Amino acid sequence: MKKLILAIACLINLTTGDYWTDREKLIQLDRASNIGSTLNLTEKETIADAFILNLKKQELQVGFNDPKKFPSALHFFKSRPIIETSPIFNIITRLPKGSSLHSHDLALTSQEYLYNQTFRENLYACLTDDTLLLHFFNPNNISTSCEWTLLKDLRENRLDFEEFLKSKMSIVRDDPVKAYPTINEVWKGFQQTFRTVVGLITYKPVFEGFFYQALRELRDDNVKYAEIRGYLPHVYDLDGRLYDEEEVVGIYENVTRRFKEDFTDFVGAKFIYAPNRRVTNNTMEAEVQIYKKIRSAYADFVVGFDLVGQEDKGWPLGDYIPQLLEIRSAGGHFYFHAGETNWFGFASDEDLFDAVLLNATRLGHAYALLKHPALAEAVKSRGIAVEVCPISNQVLKLVDDLRNHPAAVMIADGYPVVVAPDDPGFWGARGLSYDWYVAFMGMTSKGTGLRFLKQLALNSITYSSLNATEMAGALKQWKVDWDDFVDGLVRNEYFGYNEVLKVV
Repeated sequence: MKKLILAIACLINLTTGDYWTDREKLIQLDRASNIGSTLNLTEKETIADAFILNLKKQELQVGFNDPKKFPSALHFFKSRPIIETSPIFNIITRLPKGSSLHSHDLALTSQEYLYNQTFRENLYACLTDDTLLLHFFNPNNISTSCEWTLLKDLRENRLDFEEFLKSKMSIVRDDPVKAYPTINEVWKGFQQTFRTVVGLITYKPVFEGFFYQALRELRDDNVKYAEIRGYLPHVYDLDGRLYDEEEVVGIYENVTRRFKEDFTDFVGAKFIYAPNRRVTNNTMEAEVQIYKKIRSAYADFVVGFDLVGQEDKGWPLGDYIPQLLEIRSAGGHFYFHAGETNWFGFASDEDLFDAVLLNATRLGHAYALLKHPALAEAVKSRGIAVEVCPISNQVLKLVDDLRNHPAAVMIADGYPVVVAPDDPGFWGARGLSYDWYVAFMGMTSKGTGLRFLKQLALNSITYSSLNATEMAGALKQWKVDWDDFVDGLVRNEYFGYNEVLKVV
C-alpha cells in the first residue's frame, strides 16, 4: 500500500500539462528503480555503455523482426550456437563478473572436460534401469553389485557407444520438447545424469582435478570467487578407501588453496552443505551432525546449509523446522532453494515463507516469489538476495521464453538479484557468461546497458558470504579487473578494430 501511495504521489507531482514531457518523466520514473540505475558512470564507462547499447539494440532488432533468431526466446539447446556468435556475448565473457553464488558440485565443469575423464584407466560401466553407472575399480577387486564391464571394452565393441555415453552424461537433446514433455520427465533425466557421473567424479584423482578445473573454467570466464553447493558424496580410491564428509571438505579446501597459489588474482571459494531434501527426520538429524562437524573443522570454508532436489517432489522445509533451528544455532547461514515451482499455494511454493522466517541469507531460484506481494516486499526490504538461474529454469521447464521470467520484474524493481549458472555442465554451458547473456538480453529493457552489468557484478560480491576483510579484497580485485575491461572496450581491443570508441 505504501508503494502504491508513493507511486500515485509521484504521478501527481510529475504532471506539467504537456503530454510528451509528462510521458518522458513517467518513463524516467519507471526506470529509476532498475538494478544499476543509481550508478554514476565515468567518461570511459559512458563511452562503453553507448557502444554496448548500440550492439544490444541491433541484436534485439534482429530478434524483433524474426523471433526465431532471438536466443533468449529459444530453448538453450537450440540457442547456444546463436549466443556464441553474439558480440554482446563476446563482451560478457570478457567482463569481470565477480562471483558465482549458485552452482552444484557434480555439474561444475564443461561437458568436454568431464567426457575426457572417461579415457582413464580402470574405469568400468554398468547399465541398469536405463541408467549408465560408472566406477573405477582395481581389476583384482571389482564389485559384484552390478555387471561391471571395462569401459575400454565397450568402446571397442559398440559402434554407437560414444554417442550413448555422451547422452548419459548430460541432458542435452536434439529435440528437448519431445525428450522431456513435462517437468517430471526432465527432472528424471537430470537425476539420472547425476547417477551416471557420480562414480566417475568421486574417484579421488578425478575429484581433485575436477574441482580444480571448475575453478579454472570460472576464472577463464572472468569470475574470481565461487560458492559451491555440495552433498558430500563419499570419495574413493583404487585401494577401496572411502573418504568421509570431513575429509571431502578438506579436499575441496586444499584444492581451493592450491588454485589460489597458482592464480593469485583468484579470491577463493567457499562451501554450502546441501544434502537432498527428500529424507526422513532421522536422516535429517544425521545431516545436522554432519553440518556441525564440517562447520567446526572448516569454519572459514563451510558457510551454510541448503536442501536440494526437485522441490515439487521433495519434502518441504516445514517438515524439518526443529533440525533447521538446531543448524542455525550452530552458526553459518541458510541459502535455501525455495519457490522453484510453477505451482501456487503448494508446499514447494510455501517453502518461501519458511526460508524467510528462518532468516535465509539468499534464496535459490525463488521463481514463485512475486506471487506473494508481502513476502516479496520483505525479501526486498531485508536485502535477501535472490539467486536467479535463468537457463536452469528454462531447461528444467519452469519457463520457455526467458522474456517471461519473473526475475525480469525483480530486475526492473531493484530487487537484490544475482545471476548464477546452477548446473552448467549438464546442459552444455560453461562458466557464468551464458546466464548473464540471456538475463541481459532477455530480461532487461532495450535501454538497459552497462549500469546493470556493473551492478550485477557488484551484487555478486556484496551478497556473498565473504567476511568484511575478504569482501574488501574481492572488491579491490574486481575494480582493477573492471577498469582494465572498460579500457579494453574503449580501445576496441575485443573486435579487431583499430580506432578508439567515441561517445555516440
